[in-house]
Amino acid sequence: MARIVVVGSVAEDEVLSLPEPLREGNHLEATSRERRLGGGAANTAVPLRHAGHEVVVVSPLGTDERGDWLLGELQAVGVDTSGIVRVAGESTRSVVLVDPGGERTVVNVHRAREERLRERLEKIECDALYVRSREPDLAERMATIAHRATVVAHMPPLGRGARPAHVLVGSESDLPEPFVGDPWDAGEGIAGSLLRWVVMTMGAHGAEAVSAEERIAAPAPSVTAVDTTGAGDVFAAGLVHALLDERPMAQSLDTAVAWGAAAAACRGLPAREAIRGLL
Repeated sequence: MARIVVVGSVAEDEVLSLPEPLREGNHLEATSRERRLGGGAANTAVPLRHAGHEVVVVSPLGTDERGDWLLGELQAVGVDTSGIVRVAGESTRSVVLVDPGGERTVVNVHRAREERLRERLEKIECDALYVRSREPDLAERMATIAHRATVVAHMPPLGRGARPAHVLVGSESDLPEPFVGDPWDAGEGIAGSLLRWVVMTMGAHGAEAVSAEERIAAPAPSVTAVDTTGAGDVFAAGLVHALLDERPMAQSLDTAVAWGAAAAACRGLPAREAIRGLL
């Protein structure tokens, strides 16, 4: 299997289950409360590790008890935490509200930050790099790594030249209308000449992949959504896995959609057995 480096956040999610959907001015009492490993990097790294890859997370954690717990959770599933740095203060944390239909609302409470991420990426050796971070000034390092490894980047950010990558991935709901109307042209502005595919997730409608020559659609499997938290990150993990397996984009997109659907159909991240069943 491959060595994959995932750059992004590792967070403690306080997950509150709601008795009904959120609406303005409403007063609700949570039906359950759960502490969960979260954050874009963790949500992508864990299923990739379940698939058998060597996965290194590059992320900051605070020096608090929360950071100790998050580090232990990653190590417990075999994720390589040598790329974790501890920074003074609190670790990243969020409150996640999940309604009965599985839709989630994420409230970011605190985000740990580091100052030397760009310098640390200079030493990265990997088969694939997945960037799930909005931190600025990563473009130069990503472009360098792209000459020796597959680079996949999450959107946003959407700035010109911000994410030199072979594949860009984002949720249609997070992207402005002009981007959705012409994803290839917009994607080239973000990734430059390295770009091969722009991939957009569309929730229950599946996903699309767009290149300079073609547009491929993959419908979503019919599942009952339990909790959509992290489903997009697990989708990205499935896409990276399939691309490293040298599958054509149509097959890679089907794999990614299946992984994302598996995440939406369970509470938290899919278990190792669930991911192995999709390989």
